[in-house]
Amino acid sequence: MSTATTPARTVVLTGAASPRGIGLAAARRLAAEGSAVAILDVRGAEDAAAGIAAEFGVPALGLTVDVTDVASVDAAFRYVQEELPPATGLVNLAGISSPTPFLEITPEEWDRVFEVNMKGTFLVTQRALPAMIEAGTGRIVSLSSISAQRGGGTYSKVAYSAAKAGIIGFTRAVAREVGEHGITVNAVAPGPVDTDIMGGTLDDERKAAMSQGSLMGRVASREEVAALICFLLGEDAGIITAATYDINGGLQIS
Repeated sequence: MSTATTPARTVVLTGAASPRGIGLAAARRLAAEGSAVAILDVRGAEDAAAGIAAEFGVPALGLTVDVTDVASVDAAFRYVQEELPPATGLVNLAGISSPTPFLEITPEEWDRVFEVNMKGTFLVTQRALPAMIEAGTGRIVSLSSISAQRGGGTYSKVAYSAAKAGIIGFTRAVAREVGEHGITVNAVAPGPVDTDIMGGTLDDERKAAMSQGSLMGRVASREEVAALICFLLGEDAGIITAATYDINGGLQIS
């Protein structure tokens, strides 16, 4: 599949190289819609981007990046700015889970969960915003979790829940500061999703256990979450900002 015109924008996605992840599903959907994409991940980014470029015929970069490291993030964005159309879309997906009970978690593990989930979102967003402000437009979507709203109860426990709750507050506060520049900032809070983040591939038994209490009786697919993310990155979502979108089949009703 190829596009006839040069993409008008680039969407940067962190943590989007996993073959069974929400990020890669979103990147593929964005490419199908004609956006250039830049995948920033600690491993697998080059292969993921090469596959997207070959399938959809859009410019795609894959860069090995540590989102917790200022120099790594800065170098990646400089390269994206040199090689691709204006980066006016950002999806913060890089994250790690933590199933360790509160009384057992070490300060080192606590810090690592916050480094990747919260500090990474801060560093990448701060680095992405100047180009959006200059362009007078931008879309930022960050991944929170039902765990932030329910206080765990799915797979991860206190550290992850606290970090993902931080994403919601971060989203609202940044949205207040950048709205005047035509930039929207939103969060997506999925319930259980059929990915590998929750301790490996979900078999039918685990899916059934995780969807207990859900009004829809099942876990979400990667593509369903990706579709919501891509809507929030699109032109039709221009009036939506500082919002947190639940996508959990009614497992949590806010």
